Amino acid sequence: MARNIVPRDKDYSQWYLDVIKASELADYAPVRGCMVIRPTGYALWENIQKAFDEAFKETGHVNAYFPLLIPTSFLEKEAEHVEGFAPECAVVTHAGGDELEEPLIIRPTSETVIGHMYSKWVQSWRDLPILINQWCNVMRWEKRPRLFLRTSEFLWQEGHTAHATREEAVEETLRMLDVYRRIMVDHLALPVIPGEKSEGERFPGADNTYTCETMMSDGKALQAGTSHFLGQNFAKAFDISFQSQEGTQEYAWTTSWGVSTRLIGAILMTHSDDDGLVLPPRIAPVKAVIVPISTDGVLIEETLLPKARELASRLNAALGARAVTVDSQFHLRPADRFFHHLQRGIPLRLELGERELASQTLRSVRRDTAEKADIPWEGMEETVAALLETMQGELLTKARAFRQDRTRRAETFEELKAILEKEGGFVEAFFGGGKAEEKAIKEATMATVRCFPLDDDSRGTCFFTGKKDARRAVFARAY
Repeated sequence: MARNIVPRDKDYSQWYLDVIKASELADYAPVRGCMVIRPTGYALWENIQKAFDEAFKETGHVNAYFPLLIPTSFLEKEAEHVEGFAPECAVVTHAGGDELEEPLIIRPTSETVIGHMYSKWVQSWRDLPILINQWCNVMRWEKRPRLFLRTSEFLWQEGHTAHATREEAVEETLRMLDVYRRIMVDHLALPVIPGEKSEGERFPGADNTYTCETMMSDGKALQAGTSHFLGQNFAKAFDISFQSQEGTQEYAWTTSWGVSTRLIGAILMTHSDDDGLVLPPRIAPVKAVIVPISTDGVLIEETLLPKARELASRLNAALGARAVTVDSQFHLRPADRFFHHLQRGIPLRLELGERELASQTLRSVRRDTAEKADIPWEGMEETVAALLETMQGELLTKARAFRQDRTRRAETFEELKAILEKEGGFVEAFFGGGKAEEKAIKEATMATVRCFPLDDDSRGTCFFTGKKDARRAVFARAY
């Protein structure tokens, strides 16, 4: 058990913060609710960002950048939008020593300013579709901040598209949801459930919101990413109109979708353990570290260290630049060096000592299972790559099995309450209520409708209202 990390079963919240501190992912900023993302955390975000960005571009999207400051009047044009975000907004009232005629909102999201620009750019059906994404920071003033999960300022991407028809916009919304699902599963090893949000959990101003929901290791849910079908709401508010092929004047159909640095918290809480951070190899900033070990200083300097660097160079040529590093912290004991890399979640430790030098091998130690094996130098590139892929797959399998083991079904409200109170996790139940019913359930259980899973079209009697033809929903307490 790590000496500087509180065990999960004693204090989960403190465990989470301890892992962040021990792995040097982030620290608290001077402004309440904000965080400093440290180099290790930012390198992780860069890898996550790269995986998503490549997928966006493969689907025809391009990157752009829009202003940080938004006129207050923009937010007020879409009534449901302003009602949803007003409590979270940070407002600039003075600049250059003077009071502003119109206060400016630090963007909580960019639908309004992007809608304004699209209204200038769209005149004809030939101008559509517009498929734009931006990587940026946003601010939503959090009353209960938690590093990565809920901070007042965070990093994210937000895609914003405009289309000539409703069908195209709905197709885009679901296509991007599937892009999210694929990257989260394949790269982050998060076994997410794609689904539609309930009325009470819908994005302000959207006709429909779709989500990727995942379970953390304490049984709570986390919304990993969302994709919104905005209908014509923002198009009408900002006059995104165009002349159709038939010569009529029409409003565009728009979408928006986003994931954020919250995903780092999701990765941590899904895969990590009481010793510290555990990272899926595909998005780990460092995939393996070679650790030269000997009590003979001359042997280390003249033989082990040069050989370690040679082997690292070979592995980097195969796995990608800087994927493998060499540990040269010779002022520390071997156990402390091991512990240093273990807490930072480096997937694979490769030890090089006198025995390994003689046998021309590396002793590998997996971060996730502590399993050891000897890897010959000859052909090590293929062996290490295969081992990392095995680890990637097994992390996903383990997380999926955990979710399945912590998912129950309820037929009545009393069953749902009992499961949530005694076991937690996900509870599946048929639900046909609206906002009022959702509020009542949340007040009684602290749980919300996480989604209506897209892969489950079964229907039944609502456990809460008794209505027929209700959809299967997933309930859980959530971050």
